[in-house]
Amino acid sequence: MNQLFSRSALFGVAAAVSLAWVPPSDARVTRIVVDRIQALAGQTAGETPYETITGRAFGELDPGDRHNDEITDLSHAQRNANGKVEYWASFFIVKPVDMSKSSGLMWHDVPNRGGRITISSDLRMQGDIGLSSGWQGDNTGATAMPANASSPTPVTPSSNEWVKTPVLSGVTGQILGRIINRPNVSNDPTTSNPTNQPLNVMGNPIPYFPANSADNSGATLKVHLKETINGAITEGGTIPNSDWKFCYGSSATFASPGSPTSLPVRVCLNGAVRTFDPAKLYQLTYTVKDPYVLGAGTAAFRDVASFFRYAAAADGNPLAGAVNWAIIRGSSQSGNFTRHFIFLGMNEDEAGRIVHDGAWPLIAGRRVANNSRWGQPDGVLELYQMGSEGPQWWARYEDQVRDLPKRGILDRCKRTDTCPKIVETFGGAEVFALKMTTSWVGTDAKKDIPLPGNVRRYYLPSSTHGGGGGGFNEAIPNVGASCPGNNWGVGTLRANPVPATALVNRMRVALRDWVMHGTPPPPSQWPTLTPLKANERDRHGWDDEDDDDDGKARGHDDGHKDHDAKWQALLVEPTKRAMGFPSGVPGIPDSIFASENFIFPVLDYDWGPDYDHSEANGVPTNAPPAIRHVIKMLVPRVDADGNELGGVPTVLRDAPLGTYLGWNITSGPGDASYEGRPFHAGQVCNYVGGMVPFAKTQAQRLANKDPRPSLEERYKTHDGYVAAVRAAADNAACKGYLLAGPAAALMGAKCTSTIPAGFPDDWASLVNAAISSNVCNQPGDGGKCNPVVP
Repeated sequence: MNQLFSRSALFGVAAAVSLAWVPPSDARVTRIVVDRIQALAGQTAGETPYETITGRAFGELDPGDRHNDEITDLSHAQRNANGKVEYWASFFIVKPVDMSKSSGLMWHDVPNRGGRITISSDLRMQGDIGLSSGWQGDNTGATAMPANASSPTPVTPSSNEWVKTPVLSGVTGQILGRIINRPNVSNDPTTSNPTNQPLNVMGNPIPYFPANSADNSGATLKVHLKETINGAITEGGTIPNSDWKFCYGSSATFASPGSPTSLPVRVCLNGAVRTFDPAKLYQLTYTVKDPYVLGAGTAAFRDVASFFRYAAAADGNPLAGAVNWAIIRGSSQSGNFTRHFIFLGMNEDEAGRIVHDGAWPLIAGRRVANNSRWGQPDGVLELYQMGSEGPQWWARYEDQVRDLPKRGILDRCKRTDTCPKIVETFGGAEVFALKMTTSWVGTDAKKDIPLPGNVRRYYLPSSTHGGGGGGFNEAIPNVGASCPGNNWGVGTLRANPVPATALVNRMRVALRDWVMHGTPPPPSQWPTLTPLKANERDRHGWDDEDDDDDGKARGHDDGHKDHDAKWQALLVEPTKRAMGFPSGVPGIPDSIFASENFIFPVLDYDWGPDYDHSEANGVPTNAPPAIRHVIKMLVPRVDADGNELGGVPTVLRDAPLGTYLGWNITSGPGDASYEGRPFHAGQVCNYVGGMVPFAKTQAQRLANKDPRPSLEERYKTHDGYVAAVRAAADNAACKGYLLAGPAAALMGAKCTSTIPAGFPDDWASLVNAAISSNVCNQPGDGGKCNPVVP
């Protein structure tokens, strides 16, 4: 072991000075600089001591190497004296101080918009290693590169992850910027100014400057009066170029626009003529300059992982010889990157070795837009944002609607035998807003696409993006959930509390065991067109296990044609009738189910002849792009309460206190939660879920004309509710989707097993939470849902 890495944190800076390293000339990481070594703060009792290593990797890419030939514009980037294209990337390692106590497993976490990641205590209890490194090279907002990034000697490190990618200086092109729901009614000068508003994407600045900030000729600022979820636009005219300017800084004005020294780019209106109206959307098409070679950041992520996995101690690798397995893991945007990384074949390094043995894209239904000129990886699939181009499914499958080649995300890694074992977890919000179901049924939505043998899929029904806060609470405050995205608004419904925590805990154990020991994970569970038959325990009996790419998907016409309700398809058209959604649920108007309001479809954009719509690379030249097709989407069927069917058994959903939705409704004027952002009123609230509580008593339900049974009718007493929670927890644990260990066994759980040190006994935690909850247990209830009933 390199003795420099076993020193006290007090010697971190001195050690860092010694750890600038230059490897052999054929290595892709050409130099590393360790900026800081220090003890990990906040460790849990029982963990072995850990330390963190913060530093920077300097690397180079060969544009002629086949491993890099999919990177857009790499061949046009500036080269060094070796004929290579350079990058710099941050990294952050969390490892045992005594590497003899390492498990040999490295979790390579994908930062979400620059956020640095530290592996959790349960993984540290196992001796696992954490690596977080930069990939998003648009150098703006949370991914901005620090001023000292190029220093050849140690510096005070930044707290974010970043990567320096090449820039094509002087190259220009056209893009879109959009101003939505502005000005806000707050006192924040950055959002409430009626004549000065920023051009953002997902709250971060659009990462490109105008070609000439002093000249807006050639730009077009249009007004939209309305946009539907499925892409229909009502235009409201064009603002003359004489009435606006590019400007910089929140205090800039039409008369004093400032200079382009820092992002975001802003639009300043001539206040004597007009102001921004929050009921309208403003769409600017303009010429920008100096695109990033974003795909170089994807390659940098590959190379940094490969170095820490394979480089020797003599090369300065602090993890030398300690990494036997690696897992790439990303959530939301980072999960989309994980899918994108595999699609590009980046799980094979330049030496032909596998980089990651496992992969875990969480709450991710697409591939991030990180390999085209003018890409905006911060985008979340709002109108005119990239991310759904090309195959979104793992196995090779036809793309008949878009008339694209038969492809799959795993094509490249299958050719080189470098595909990882994949676990994917997601829920309702990914279906309704993040365009998940095309990865299940393709663009024609006629058949279930076979799931390859190296992939396991777990759908958390009736859940919001990332899961809710959990808990068992009969009196959740009636506060609308905040809608994510680009200044979208606030929902009319409470936030969905269905948590993802227990499923994520279980899958963390399952993926770890699958990668390290070959132990198969629990059966995949997700809503399908073809329902399970009585003799089918899981869906892998009809997966494409032989990897022969024969495309033997299954549709409505396969298997038994029994029309009994329990054998109906669990994936259906996104209409109230097809879903079986009950009428009369308080706060759910029929209008939300209209196609223009309800589910974000994949829109088949025409980005122009220089863009490869199958590979999702190249140069988009159409701004805005024409919409060629609105891809048909499907959604899960629901039960009589409006809760989704067909996913992993989940305690709160299976012992419900209300209707849990993967969607919400954006508030507008007249709604109690409305706060001045009206443009999307009445439409789904981007990718946040909602909840409608059950009435507590039968009398309250009848007074509200609520069709759903009350808590009194369902559970009668607090003990009755606890019994329902126990039954739901037993069902989830016995089917393999919930950790239930010694504590659960002492409480009478039906199915228990050994839980790795540091992992929670979720069965016991959930049941104890139900016991101590306020459900039919409020002061004066006497343990009854209706205390006046004998």
